[in-house]
Amino acid sequence: MHIDTVNLSCKCHCKKALNTSVNTDDLCISSLAGCSPRVKVMAEVQIRRYREEDHEEVKEVFTLGMSEHIPSSCMHVLKQPLAQMFLGCVFCALLTSSKSILLPVLAVTLLLATGRQSVSYMFTKYIQTCLEQDLSHIQQTYLDPANACFWVAESQGRVVGTVSCLPAEKDQNFLELKRMSVKKTHRGQGIAKALCRIVSDFAFERGFQGVLLHTSVVQRDAQKLYEHMGYQKVREFIAPEAIAKLTNFTLMEYQLVLKQHHN
Repeated sequence: MHIDTVNLSCKCHCKKALNTSVNTDDLCISSLAGCSPRVKVMAEVQIRRYREEDHEEVKEVFTLGMSEHIPSSCMHVLKQPLAQMFLGCVFCALLTSSKSILLPVLAVTLLLATGRQSVSYMFTKYIQTCLEQDLSHIQQTYLDPANACFWVAESQGRVVGTVSCLPAEKDQNFLELKRMSVKKTHRGQGIAKALCRIVSDFAFERGFQGVLLHTSVVQRDAQKLYEHMGYQKVREFIAPEAIAKLTNFTLMEYQLVLKQHHN
């Protein structure tokens, strides 16, 4: 039997996870478990494999999702002791030398604006790199290989969520979950959990030991989601960009060991 879509037709407020099973090599189906008779019905959402006509919408979902983290990243920078000390020193030095409050205020404002631009540039560069690499070659990267896949969540004919996976470079026994994103207007409906579960079942059926992924210190909702789905944080490390090293911008690696997860 060939099943090419996943229907999510209700919103469940219980704490039970979404049940998902992979029926074929590349097609999946999900259902909500433990929904009470009083749950609210939401607009139908289908999770299916990527098609070429989804390309522009997939890029939009990914770009918007990543751009949302710019404000929280700026706040992360401002909370760093080095940044606070630098701004304080500049303010005090200019206040002492100029005998005026206006100059130090303008200088700090300019530095804050420059800092925001730097953070924005870091995210923009990352987004552009992703768009030029795998997201411009989804068919070749995720659909042609046997142990990779790319799914979209579709609502009313529009792509509202994405996720993909492929063998991890650091450990071929693991699949790497990538490009997880759900539009802000469709969050809280169980879509992200369903997308996570599809990847883990896809890996489990193909005999992989587990799934790994990377997220950042500012993506707190994502961290909560992955931990809820059974992922364990295994390490933290500083992003390689110069501004990331200066601002202590930490990346996190999570792993889901499937033998333990499915027992």
